[in-house]
Amino acid sequence: MRRFNLAVLTAVSMTTALTAVPAHAGEGGRPLGIANCTATACHFDVPPGTYDVKVLLGGEEASSTSIAGETRRALLPETAASAGGRVARSFTVDVRTPEGEPTGAAGSPGLDLTLAGTAPALAAIRVTPARHARQIFLVGDSTVCDQPGEPYTGWGQQLPEYLRRGLSVANHADSGESTVSYLADPLLWDTVAPRIRPGDLVLIQLAHNDKQTDETTYRTNLETLVAGVRAEGGRPVLVTPIVRRWFSPDGTLDNDIALLVNGLGVNHPAVIRAVAAARHVPLIDLTAKTKTLVEALGPQDSKALYLYNEKRDNTHTSVHGATVFAGLVRDALRDQHLVPGGLVRQ
Repeated sequence: MRRFNLAVLTAVSMTTALTAVPAHAGEGGRPLGIANCTATACHFDVPPGTYDVKVLLGGEEASSTSIAGETRRALLPETAASAGGRVARSFTVDVRTPEGEPTGAAGSPGLDLTLAGTAPALAAIRVTPARHARQIFLVGDSTVCDQPGEPYTGWGQQLPEYLRRGLSVANHADSGESTVSYLADPLLWDTVAPRIRPGDLVLIQLAHNDKQTDETTYRTNLETLVAGVRAEGGRPVLVTPIVRRWFSPDGTLDNDIALLVNGLGVNHPAVIRAVAAARHVPLIDLTAKTKTLVEALGPQDSKALYLYNEKRDNTHTSVHGATVFAGLVRDALRDQHLVPGGLVRQ
């Protein structure tokens, strides 16, 4: 194994481009720094794992910086710094292969970060292996996953920006998956389960693609996932699916399409709620939360949450919609004390 080139952490303004230098794992866990960045991106040649990232934002001019990483994951919301000022922020990121959807492309090795915002400025950065981080695993479908290309965005893709250092999101959601296929594919559940550590949360939202799954099978599959998480020492959390933007004539979403009742008459959210109650599993009722929000916005304003304007798609979310829905998940994690309040970003 090659030894890593060590980068010294320095407070350098990023108003002009720097030459990117590949970083490698430092001896003795020494941090990697800004020598691995340009004005708009950073690359760290690290192996798969969980990493703490500390940044110092700001420059000579007023700035506003957001950070994304890997496959379009939102890691830090846009953060302003006054002219000459500096703002410190930190987060924890999951680095793995494949870096996005489990059945998708491998992506690029190492940790890649992208700087954006109205006036991005990075003064310093420090990357170290996370020693005590907890993981939130996501098991889900295309409405949750790290979508590889715009305009599609899953709520799990936006969730990391709501979390502080010490809590990372390992998004193993995958497009097109049902409870049946997720359990059957060795790249999915069989890959996730061994990675769960005691105390890790595993959020499970699978329903959109169980269109022909009968109720007994659907219930059994959910119970299998719950039992599997607990067998690894993890904490399962069942999540009801986001609603489809399908309005009834009366302006509500009170219909089978919107509320995920499949062709066999299986009411997915109701079954999830029943399993959560019977198995004493925490429940995030995202169906109810998104229904309330979408109905309040109405047929016109709710379009911005989904890809209606771009794709005439009333199921998948825009960046804006995914961010809003991720905020609902963040609120539930905090309010139900599933994660420490100090690790949640407002």
